[in-house]
Amino acid sequence: MIGRITSSSLSQQTLRNLQANLLERDRLQNQATSQRAFRAPSDDPAAAAAALGVHGEQARVAQYARNIGDGMAWVTTADTALSASIDLLNRARDLTVRGANSGALSDSAREAIAVELESIGEELVGQANTRVLGRSVFAGTSDAGRAFDPETHAFTGTGADGVTRRIGDGVTVRVDADGAQVFGEGADSVFALLSGIAADLRGGADIGARLNDIDARLDAMITAQAAVGSSQAQIERAAAQNLSVATDLEARRSHVEDVDSLEVLVKLQSAELVYQSALQVTAKSLQTNLLEFLR
Repeated sequence: MIGRITSSSLSQQTLRNLQANLLERDRLQNQATSQRAFRAPSDDPAAAAAALGVHGEQARVAQYARNIGDGMAWVTTADTALSASIDLLNRARDLTVRGANSGALSDSAREAIAVELESIGEELVGQANTRVLGRSVFAGTSDAGRAFDPETHAFTGTGADGVTRRIGDGVTVRVDADGAQVFGEGADSVFALLSGIAADLRGGADIGARLNDIDARLDAMITAQAAVGSSQAQIERAAAQNLSVATDLEARRSHVEDVDSLEVLVKLQSAELVYQSALQVTAKSLQTNLLEFLR
């Protein structure tokens, strides 16, 4: 049995076709404007799920990047302070060598050396209390404003409890140095050592034996600087790797979310042509009477 095509059914079918063409044109216009492949997860659930996973990985990598930047600030600051401290202590060693030659020095020359040694000790205290972002790089996890008391030379930090940063999946690195090991504590500190050498100079005592103490403290500083340098190199490698991962993730995100502009424009022009053609056909087919249709 052959069904009869009424004008009502023809109008409804034509309207559905026009609406479908209009929706497709709107979808392509939105893609051309936003440069995104979909507006809502319902448009493409698979692509939306993939994009969500990529965004999660990007957030993790971005956090690592922040940790790396913060860690680099710590190790750079610590390395600078250690370099300055080593230079100061080397100068103190030279002065101690000169002061040990007591027979060739006048009282005023010994006093001048003692004054400079005390000045170096004060500078070392300043280096030992170096801070980054309000935290001392030699005080460990302590929130104290300084690692050493300038008067008593007491260590106010947490010693071996180092500050660490997570710079990758399962990878952490220490970004500070143990001030107690680097500078010593209290009466055994490098500050007290220089103060004692200055006092011995003024008292006319032989300070040659103190060179071994200075060398031991220099070795501790050089060892700490080597450890900080190792951490810095590790952070730099992590930064390069993290940047590479971030670049790959952005490429994956773009592949899932972004559109090819040229392809979308071509499809949009095609959809516009189809829509306009459909309007013209509809205008011709839905005439008010049979005579107008046959004309």
